[in-house]
Amino acid sequence: MNQELLKQIENVVGEIYSISKLEEQGCTSIVQKISALSGNFILKSSSEDRYREWLETEAQVLKKLVKQTKISVPHYYGFIKEEDKSHLLMSFEEGISLTTALEHANFQEKLALIKSFGSFINQLHELGPINSLNHDNNWLDVQLKIAEQNLEQGGVDGNIQLLDKLISHKPLPVKQTVIHGDCTTDNVLVIHGEVKMFIDVSGMAVGDPRYDESLAIGRLKQNPEYLNAFYEGYTRYKVSNDEYSYFDEGLYEFF
Repeated sequence: MNQELLKQIENVVGEIYSISKLEEQGCTSIVQKISALSGNFILKSSSEDRYREWLETEAQVLKKLVKQTKISVPHYYGFIKEEDKSHLLMSFEEGISLTTALEHANFQEKLALIKSFGSFINQLHELGPINSLNHDNNWLDVQLKIAEQNLEQGGVDGNIQLLDKLISHKPLPVKQTVIHGDCTTDNVLVIHGEVKMFIDVSGMAVGDPRYDESLAIGRLKQNPEYLNAFYEGYTRYKVSNDEYSYFDEGLYEFF
């Protein structure tokens, strides 16, 4: 870490005592824990252009959510852009991803965690409007435009035939809610045995809750007991097979 970057971070957090890489790392960023005079923080850094854009969007979302208490997310402290890298500074939260928690849980603990996951998403989708996340555009139309751009840039699993099918066979609309936008077991934190916080929130917006639900059950769908546990917590709606296919096996292939 260069001296100029260190100086900018210290202007926010005070004297830095240590910097260490976290064991859990994503595929788009390097995540480091900073221990400083005023507490512990996370520095999330990206260097590839697409990932830098995602990181800046995540920073914008966290900044919008600073003064609200309805959605549990890390606290935003700053965003730093360098010529070849971008950095998001946010609060350090004690916890592990649901993916990791499930790997170390016994069967009954897994069922309880999955139910907690469903309940946590249910709470998000039942929230009233969050003005800072509202927008005038149709969420799905925007996502299809972004999917088209991502396809042109390459590096996605979808193809033009799938995109054409998604555009021409859009599901009937439902009431929009606040959504996470990448609601997998990787992107929620387990704290004291329950799912308590959303992370990686660059896709958080007012959008189609079936997208969150479909992504959430993607890794659970082949196990009826896991799926039942999820729906013990998520009680507001159950996606059809066609809806699941559209969102998880279709739209998500472009992100």
